[in-house]
Order: sequence, then C-alpha cells, then structure tokens
Amino acid sequence: MPLNPRKPPRAAHADAATFLASLDADWARAVAQIGPCLHEPKPAREPFEALVRAVAYQQLHVKAGDAIVARLLALEPESAFPSPQCLLDTELDAMRACGFSARKAETIRGLAEATLAGIVPSRAEALGLGDEALIERLVALKGIGRWTVEMFLIYTMARDDILPADDFGVREGYRLLKSLDAAPGPKAMAAIGAAWSPHRTAAAWYLWRMPRPARTPAKRG
Repeated sequence: MPLNPRKPPRAAHADAATFLASLDADWARAVAQIGPCLHEPKPAREPFEALVRAVAYQQLHVKAGDAIVARLLALEPESAFPSPQCLLDTELDAMRACGFSARKAETIRGLAEATLAGIVPSRAEALGLGDEALIERLVALKGIGRWTVEMFLIYTMARDDILPADDFGVREGYRLLKSLDAAPGPKAMAAIGAAWSPHRTAAAWYLWRMPRPARTPAKRG
C-alpha cells in the first residue's frame, strides 16, 4: 500500500526508521550511522512510462540509460513521453538507434500493446490495486520480471512495504548488517524480511546504503 496517507512522506519515513531501529542492535546501529530515510519516489509518472524507463535502464549504468531515454524522448518531441501508439509505430531500426537491444525493443513494444489493451493499468487504476495484484498482472508480460515491477512499486507507486528479495544490493546489505560470511538467497531474504513489514521499502533503502568496510592496504614485500 502507499505511504500512510495521514502523514507526509517525511513523517512516514521517520516512523519507518524508528521501527527498524527498534528491531535489534544491528538495525539501531545502521539507522544511526546512515541517518534519516530520504527515500524519494516519483509518483507522477504513468505506469507505461515508468515501466519503459525501467526497461531502458536494465543492466546499464545510469549515464548510458540517460542517453537512451533522451533519444527515446526525441521520437515524439511534442509529448512529454512517447505514447504507446508512437512506440508501436516506430520501426525496430529506430528503436535500435536509440540504443535498445532487440530484446528490450521487443519488451517495449509488448508494453505498448499491453497498455492499449488495458493490461498495463493507468495510474488511477493502479492506485486501486494491491502490490501482489500488480506484480501478478505485470510479470505476465514478456521481458518484465518481478524485480522490475518491484522497482515500479517502490519508485512510481510509492508503496512502502516492498522488499526486492532478488536484489543483490538488498541481500549484500543484509550480509553487512549482520556480519555474515555469505548473503542469504532470495527465498531466505524474503522470509527474513517479513519481520520488517509494514516498512520493507525503508528497510531496502537502508540495506542499499549499508557502509562497506574499508579495505586494508596490501602490505608491500
């Protein structure tokens, strides 16, 4: 569900930080070291735009993703973001010229078709759907995995109880939090994170920012 509607985001984030710090000494130390939760979703985007952007940035550095999105926006410069029909009408070569792989271009065309068919909901419709309902609906689309939908829920739908258990950064952050030799697997991470509900988004935010131990300089022979 969205952040507590009775409180502004900062207050809701403060509640989440207080909750996490109360769990145990490790969480209390992490929250004190990292500071207030400054998670900032961008809830103005329509699901179609948010998902296309997510596909554009998959497995890329931010600068590379920015360049691809800039070229994508140029396909329909009179609009804030290309419409589903515009992207369906765009030739594959033009999509490839933007920097998309053939697979990503196919995924984006699938998103456009699904949006026109009503499978990808409007923002107004998505607001009325629960987290798992949105995940189940969107992962059925080719090229859209659970992680992509979870990022959409966190950053576009401003849902406050999402833990992307498949995410390497989340699992590695937990390893550092607990000083483990190895990070838990996705299933174990999901089970562990159940105790952090209803603030799992904030938990992910902190785990992504867990300080890495300083490297000890190698001794010279």
